[in-house]
Amino acid sequence: MTILLQIDSFTDTPYRGNPAAVCLLDRPPSERWMQTIAAEMNLSETAFLVPQGEQRYQLRWFTPTVEVDLCGHATLAAAHFLREQLGISKPVEFDTASGRLTATFDGQWIELDFPVLPVKPAPPNADIINGLKVEPIFFGVSKHDSLVEVKSESMVRQCQPDLNLIRRSGTRGVIITAVSQTGDYDFVSRFFVPGAGIDEDPVTGSAHCVLIPYWENKLGRAKLTGYQASARGGVVRGERIEDRIKLRGQAVTVIECRLRHPVEWQNP
Repeated sequence: MTILLQIDSFTDTPYRGNPAAVCLLDRPPSERWMQTIAAEMNLSETAFLVPQGEQRYQLRWFTPTVEVDLCGHATLAAAHFLREQLGISKPVEFDTASGRLTATFDGQWIELDFPVLPVKPAPPNADIINGLKVEPIFFGVSKHDSLVEVKSESMVRQCQPDLNLIRRSGTRGVIITAVSQTGDYDFVSRFFVPGAGIDEDPVTGSAHCVLIPYWENKLGRAKLTGYQASARGGVVRGERIEDRIKLRGQAVTVIECRLRHPVEWQNP
């Protein structure tokens, strides 16, 4: 039977951070099967690992409705899975739709090497602004999502968006952010992703590939700590190095189960 773990990422506390399911298989399963399992798990992402060689794995991510090109918290969960289940302590490489990604272990922390996703200023999208019910001080777009900066942390935390309007905007997801009003973090954010079937993602590594370079430019600091202020909440440490982002986080396993029905394998 196939093992599947549910792992909380970007936290060291069970039932906080962002949960992801991780499944390790010895050969590629069918896309239909992976999508079915992701829908069954009903988490923001389910990750599927297939060995490609020593310390190297194919990694794919599925929401309950679609496959995505990049997911930070499920990559962190996948690295945690390999450390916990296989005893891996050396750096591992993941072949993904976003190219080669790496994970390095440092005590209880895991460092991910991800691509920078720069944000470009753009005219505000009316559906997004009306959906967030805020007055933006910056509006921009990245490869996958839109970014909205507002004037205060409280506006981020208290935002109650109209997800139907955001869904109508045509964007995959919307990041809302503000500078932190405490000394614990540099900035706060939330991430609404109705375009991928997720109302609000609890803690998002890929969103920080947008946020870290954005706040580096505004705050003038290379090493930053962000807090994603969802109901579960989570901490992401990050640093931009040229065109890459180093994301650091912790993870904890909360559920271990075995799939009792056969895997549907990819056709040769």
